[in-house]
Amino acid sequence: MKTSHIIIFNPLKKDLLFSLVHSMTDYIAQIALKRKQRARRFKSIGFIFINILSLVACQPSLWGAPPPPPTLAIYTATPTLTATATFHIEIPTIAPTITPIPPTAVPTPVVLNAAQVWASPATPKMLRDKYEEWGFQVMATDQAGANLYIDVVQSMAGVKHVSKWTFALVAPFPTLLDNVSTQELLSVWSGTPFGNLTGIRLLMDESTLATFATLWGQPAADSVQVVPADQLLDTASNQMPALAIIPFESIEPKWKVLMVDGQSPIQKKFDPIIYPLTASYRLICADACQVPSELDLSFNNYDHTKVTTVIMTGVTALVRATAAKMDVKGITYPGEVIRDMLREADITHINNEVPFYGGCPKPDPNQEKQIFCSASRYIKLLTDIGTDVIELSGDHFADYGEGAMYETLKIYKDNNLPYYGGGYNVEDGRKPLLMEVNGNKLMFIGCNYKTVYASATDKIPGSVPCDFPYMTEQIAYHRSQGYLPISTYQYHEFDTPEARPQQLIDFRRMADAGAVIVSGSQAHVPQVMEFYNGAFIHYGLGNLFFDQISHTGPGFTQREFLDRHVFYDGKYLGVELITTFLTDYARPRFMTEEERARFLTDIFSAEGWNFPQVGQ
Repeated sequence: MKTSHIIIFNPLKKDLLFSLVHSMTDYIAQIALKRKQRARRFKSIGFIFINILSLVACQPSLWGAPPPPPTLAIYTATPTLTATATFHIEIPTIAPTITPIPPTAVPTPVVLNAAQVWASPATPKMLRDKYEEWGFQVMATDQAGANLYIDVVQSMAGVKHVSKWTFALVAPFPTLLDNVSTQELLSVWSGTPFGNLTGIRLLMDESTLATFATLWGQPAADSVQVVPADQLLDTASNQMPALAIIPFESIEPKWKVLMVDGQSPIQKKFDPIIYPLTASYRLICADACQVPSELDLSFNNYDHTKVTTVIMTGVTALVRATAAKMDVKGITYPGEVIRDMLREADITHINNEVPFYGGCPKPDPNQEKQIFCSASRYIKLLTDIGTDVIELSGDHFADYGEGAMYETLKIYKDNNLPYYGGGYNVEDGRKPLLMEVNGNKLMFIGCNYKTVYASATDKIPGSVPCDFPYMTEQIAYHRSQGYLPISTYQYHEFDTPEARPQQLIDFRRMADAGAVIVSGSQAHVPQVMEFYNGAFIHYGLGNLFFDQISHTGPGFTQREFLDRHVFYDGKYLGVELITTFLTDYARPRFMTEEERARFLTDIFSAEGWNFPQVGQ
C-alpha cells in the first residue's frame, strides 16, 4: 500500500536540510565501501540494509524505546515558501509475518526383545516363529498394543523387511492328476470350476486362506474348506479326490506336488516369477518407529540353492539288441529322448549290471546265453546322459571275470564316476558312498541279495553280498550325522508288481534303520511302492536301457519308472514318478498321458490304493 506524504519547506531551514541530505549521502557511501570490503559475508548493500532494518524492527531495544526515524525532505515541485513551515515524513510500519515450523517427529528406535509385533491372520506359522527367533514378541490377537505388524503386501522390490513365501498345490500321493492351469485353479476359487476340477474344493489352513483372500479376493461359498495344518494330509486322504494349497515348508513325502501351468517348486526348472502361488509379507511400523538400519528382517521359505534332486533308475544292460542298436544308430541313441531330464538332476544314479570289456564280442540280438559284457566305448552313453553315481550290485558284473571287472573300475575312475554296491573287494564295495550337494548330505549303500552273484571277496572284485548288521549300523550312524541314507537292493526278480512277503521284511529293515529311500534296482517288471516308517520304499523300478520287450505280458517289461527324489535343506520332501516306455529295444520315451494313467492305475491298484481320482 502507498502512503501520501505532506512536505512543507521553511527557507530558514533550507541550508540545514541540504546539509542533512549531504551528510546522509556520505554516510551511506561509507557504509557501501565497508560492505564491499566484506563481500565474502554479504552479497549486497541492499541485503544488509534490509536485514538491519528487519532486526531493528523485530527485536526489542535493550535501552528503552528506539529513537524516531530520521525525516527526509525531497523536492517534488517548486515549493511554496512559508515562514512558519516545518517538515515531516510518515513511514508506514508493516508487521512481520512469521510461519511457525512444526517439530520433526523423531522415530522411536525398536528394541528387539521389547518390540511387540502383531501378526495378521495371513502370516504363516513359520514366519511368526522366525520373528520370535529374532527377539520379537509376536501376538496373534492384540493388534492395539503392537508397535509393529506383519501383513500381506503386493510384491515389493528393493524394500527391506519383506518376506517372500512360496506355496504348493498338492494332492494325496496316489493321485493321477499332474498339472493344473491357473484358470482352473481360479475357477474353483470363484465357485465356477470346470475341466478336471469340477466338484473339487480346495483345502487349506486359516493363514493360507487369509493370504489368498487378500491376493485373489474372498472365495465363493463352499469352494474352500479350512482345515488345521496338522490335519490337512489326513483330511485330504480321507476325502479323495482332493487338492490342497500348503506352504512350501509343509511339503512331505505323502503329498504329491502338482504343477501349476507346468511349474513346480520341487523341480529344478522352477521359475517363481511366473508361478502364481507366491505371496509377500512385510514388517511395518504401526506408528513412527525405527528398526535398526543394520538389520534386514526378511525371510524366504524357499531357496533354490538348497534343492537337491536325485534320479534313481532300474536295470541298465548295454547288451544284445540294445548294443546292436547303438552300433547302428550311435552310442548315445538310447538316451536321446530323456537325456535333458537326466542331466537336469543333481545326481543321476545308473545301475549298470554289466562290465565294460575291451574284448567284448560283437552284440548278438538273439543271444541266448546270459553271459554279458559291453564294449568299453559304450561308457560314452553313461557320460552323455549325465551319470553321477554307479551302482555295482548287479548280477552280471562278474560275467567276464576279474580282468573285465578291473577294466570297468578303471573306466569309472577315469571318468570320475563314484560307485557303491561293488568294487575291488568286499571292503571297497560295501562302504557307503557319501555325497553333499547344495547343502544336503546323502548316503548310498547297496548289496546283492542273491549270494550266488555276489562275487566280491577280501581279494576279488565283484558285487557285494548283503550284510544286514553292517548295513543297518552304517545307515543308523550316518543318519545321526545328518545324512539322508538311500539303500538299494539287487533282489529277486518277479513277473508281477506285487511285493513278496520276504521282500517286505528285507526292504523295511533298511527303513527301520533310518533310510529315507529304499529302492529295488533289480526289477524288469516294475513293482509297487509304499510309505513305511517315514521312508519311501519302491520295490522295483523296471528297466532303463535293456532290450526286454513284452516278455511277461502286454508292455510290462517296456514300462519303466525313473524316480526323481527331492531334498531340501537337510530334509527329504518326496518323489516324482517319471514314467517312460521302452521303444526300438533300446530307447525309452516319455509315456503319453493315457499310457501314464493306465500304468499308475495298475501300480496303485496292486498296492491297494484304489481311490477316486480328480476328473473322474
